[in-house]
Amino acid sequence: MKNRPKLPDMLTPVPTLALAPMQDVTDLPFMRVMQRFGGPDVYVTEYFRVHAAYHLEKHILRSITESHTGRPVYAQMIGQDISALVRCAKELLRYPVAGVDLNLGCPAPVVCRKDAGGGLLRKKEHLHAMLGALREVIPGKFTVKTRVGYHSHEEFSELLELFQSHEIDTLTIHGRTVLERYRTPIHTDCIQQAVQQMDCPVIANGNVVDVETGTGLIERTGAAGLMIGRGAIRHPWIFDQLRAVWAGEPVREILRSDLLEYIMDLYQELAGYQQHSGQGAFDERKHVNRMKKYMVYIAQGLDPEFEYQIRRAFTEHDFHSICHSFLENDTPLPVRPPLDSKLFCGFDALRSGN
Repeated sequence: MKNRPKLPDMLTPVPTLALAPMQDVTDLPFMRVMQRFGGPDVYVTEYFRVHAAYHLEKHILRSITESHTGRPVYAQMIGQDISALVRCAKELLRYPVAGVDLNLGCPAPVVCRKDAGGGLLRKKEHLHAMLGALREVIPGKFTVKTRVGYHSHEEFSELLELFQSHEIDTLTIHGRTVLERYRTPIHTDCIQQAVQQMDCPVIANGNVVDVETGTGLIERTGAAGLMIGRGAIRHPWIFDQLRAVWAGEPVREILRSDLLEYIMDLYQELAGYQQHSGQGAFDERKHVNRMKKYMVYIAQGLDPEFEYQIRRAFTEHDFHSICHSFLENDTPLPVRPPLDSKLFCGFDALRSGN
């Protein structure tokens, strides 16, 4: 399916919404909770860490076989061993996947040092061979998630030519370089360039934290859709809110009591998953610490004292008491994180008038 030319507003296709995969965060129980709060149109698994001796991880496979969301799930792979990636792609196709996605965007130093993820953007000849080999063995949807370069976004034109030489089905672009990680505004001009040049849909990723930044990113780039990660962890209603805007419907105001419901639902879903996954006895302290992976995003824009106390909670009783103390009321939630947030950087550039 190719990107269509601009149509009159009432005929423009509704942008596709995807949940960005985040390792050890957007797992099966998280997908289930997201869907109860509206959810994206498309899910992508945590990445399968492919290498020569690799076997598909069962807990990630469960995100494909047991998601029960009613939405397509793409299996994402990361690695640099072409033969191993080809082997694993063939194995993944035995499962009910909507397609196979290649991760070229992970900026983690431990990944890049192995020339995987974003590190592959420095190895263009190897990447060219990898894309060709995977396209040959994947008869269905083969998609790619990339950054706009390793060192500089000026590398993007050359990367785009490389992607154009392979018949990939969707290109998702996180609009920063690998070295920029998550600390800057995104390069919307690179995403717009891809939209104009690629023969497949282009999905924009990065800095979407609310309705205004989501619609702003679509307006600036003409992308076929959005992939949202951190913004969805903080605010799981974002998918339904964007759908409401595009449908010309009112956007529901979200209250602190709504956030409390989300946190409690996530706590119970994650606890139930751990207790029934054969991972040993339930460890309350470890579970509370696991919740902190989500709470660091959720707490952005709320009372500093709330985040301070949550960081120091170690028991279920303490965790629940703190959440109820701060959130069991009908005060509206802040629409977006604070501008000086260290976890949500540069999003203000996407707002109208900026």
